[in-house]
Amino acid sequence: MAMNKNTVLAWATTIMIIVGLGLIALGAFRYNDVAGWGFAAVGVGFFAIAWVFNALKGRV
Repeated sequence: MAMNKNTVLAWATTIMIIVGLGLIALGAFRYNDVAGWGFAAVGVGFFAIAWVFNALKGRV
């Protein structure tokens, strides 16, 4: 299977969305104190980076 730049960015976007969802879920369901807000904020940051990776597909 040949992986070009767009395929690598697509996989990176998918993995970052999964990790972001996991971090938000940890913040929402596992930690009820201030640490939960931190986990959720980092999860939203992962979504932002995944959005950038998705926007770069076809341009790099």
